[in-house]
Amino acid sequence: MKITIHSSQQGIALIIVMVTIFVLSMLAGVFAYSMKVETKLAQNARNEAELEWLGRSGVELARYILAQQLAIPSEPYDSLNQKWAGGPGGFGSTNDVLADISLENNQLGNGKFSLKIVDQERKFNINAADERVLRQALILIGVDAADSATVIDSILDWRDPDNDTHLSGWESNDYLALAKPYTAKNGPIDDLSELLLVHGITPEMYWGSSSTNHMPSVYQNRALGRIPAGGIPSYAVGLVGLFNTVSDGRLNLNTASATALQMIPGIDENIAQGIITTRAGPDGVDGTEDDIPFRSAGELINVPGLNRQLVGQFVNLFNVRSSTFEVQVDAEIDQYKKQFIALLRRNNPRDVQVLFMYCK
Repeated sequence: MKITIHSSQQGIALIIVMVTIFVLSMLAGVFAYSMKVETKLAQNARNEAELEWLGRSGVELARYILAQQLAIPSEPYDSLNQKWAGGPGGFGSTNDVLADISLENNQLGNGKFSLKIVDQERKFNINAADERVLRQALILIGVDAADSATVIDSILDWRDPDNDTHLSGWESNDYLALAKPYTAKNGPIDDLSELLLVHGITPEMYWGSSSTNHMPSVYQNRALGRIPAGGIPSYAVGLVGLFNTVSDGRLNLNTASATALQMIPGIDENIAQGIITTRAGPDGVDGTEDDIPFRSAGELINVPGLNRQLVGQFVNLFNVRSSTFEVQVDAEIDQYKKQFIALLRRNNPRDVQVLFMYCK
């Protein structure tokens, strides 16, 4: 008997085969992608632990560098041309243990890390700032004189231990009347971002107008009565660029910016620039080999425009040593990156404490 298969049946069979192959190919592709994702996640999980140890290694290297810097007898100061600050090294570091140390791309195991060390004495401690320093800071920021009294008194009210309100300030009873109530700190400021809770201080005033760390809301600020109806004022610098909460209350003459130096009453733009020029050496650039750092606050007498009487007034407000440092460690393994932040306090060459460390 002869059996005949119709062409239509052949076509259906071919379609079924093609659909089956397509479905199997899709399943294989999904499975391959899933395996790739799982492999990547497993690799990242493995890298997490290694990255943390790279971060800790960077912090330990920072501790070592800061301890060794303090032990160099020919450099009784901290300045921007030294190794810890990313400079070439000061006068005493040519033949010492810091000579061959690098802050960049330190290889360790399967990864590498770089670190940046910034001293906190380049800024003024907000808890040590009196009314004169706060007023000068607001002038530098560009806050309108009519608003300065409110900001200053509110900061003082936030810090002081009582509930007695300064003339233009706010205390707990004022904050409790807000739509989202809270109380005043009535104690030292532990984190500078607390200033964002203080009456009169806007995000722009805190960060500075050029910062990208915030997204200001014109309508929200206007509703709170924090800005004039015309719009948000422009501020040259923010409070975060002038203050911190961890320094010892004195500015380091060798690391403070010209703007920070002008927070000290009696130091204008010309004197501040004179301090920068004096310490920067012949090339006029901070952090280079020809820097001439101040070895004591008394050497301010060498700055044009300062006399012995003025220097005597400033001596207790300046230092040439820094004791607290922020360390930023950027760790990387196979293009997988993490950043770690630590705060160190250097008491002596054998005691550099880690106050805290976290992953950003």
